[in-house]
Amino acid sequence: MAGIELYAPRLARHRRTWSVAAVVLAAVFLIGGPLIAVLIAKLTGLNSRMGWTSELYQLVVFFGLTAALLIAWVVLFERRPLSTIGFNQHGLKRFLRGYAIGLGFLLATIGLIWVAGGYRIESGGVFAKAGAVAALLPIGALLLGFIVQGSAEEIVFRGWLMQLIASRHGLVIALIVNAVLFGTFIGLYAAREGSLWGVCGWHAAWNWLLGLGFGLEVSGHVIDVTPLFVDLTTTAGAPWWLTGATFGPEASVVTTAILLGASVWVVLRGPFKGHATPEPVARAEAPAT
Repeated sequence: MAGIELYAPRLARHRRTWSVAAVVLAAVFLIGGPLIAVLIAKLTGLNSRMGWTSELYQLVVFFGLTAALLIAWVVLFERRPLSTIGFNQHGLKRFLRGYAIGLGFLLATIGLIWVAGGYRIESGGVFAKAGAVAALLPIGALLLGFIVQGSAEEIVFRGWLMQLIASRHGLVIALIVNAVLFGTFIGLYAAREGSLWGVCGWHAAWNWLLGLGFGLEVSGHVIDVTPLFVDLTTTAGAPWWLTGATFGPEASVVTTAILLGASVWVVLRGPFKGHATPEPVARAEAPAT
């Protein structure tokens, strides 16, 4: 599968960033966006705000600027449209379908850990307390924030980096670069669908429902907001491999099993579609690194 274009055909005028440079640039984009956001916050005084508005600022501005830097690179330097990094046709349909699938995956994960005795209810959600309407505001706002955050990470890793490496070295090598199982599954999802929209929805749904639906850690981070459904906490004595300990259920063996099973299912559905790399363009470029 060497030379596969995952999302859209590559034209003669399109440039490809070299593989090693792309890995370095991905780190630059991921660090540069938050650094610019911190500078803006200090200049405007926004960094003094606390609570969920601070969380919203980080999700929207930190990750929004990261996405903006990468998109600028793709459009201005690589001279490619956004369809080549996965933002192609049927965007809303694919995003909503991916969002629904992400919700389902998270509910299955939390449900299995609960049945295995890993969680107990610490307190009720927003509807169990006074002022439920007001409490829904941060949940709704952060839903949009997680859409920006999840989509930005997908733009960097699955939309751009995986696509570039697949273009030069094939899909197998590109998936190895995304070797963490979470990245492998959604990398396969993006490659199977031939689009980035679905995985943006999946990622956004997973993070939002995890942190705002059940009050659990999102990659080790707890959001200080009354959750939508119930506030779960780990059961005393529950093994770390079941609950993921302080990192949250993303480090749980249950999540690993679900994502592994889903990855196998995606692979077994048959060959991946794509667009072959045009050979005359490939020979005209500098050697891949």
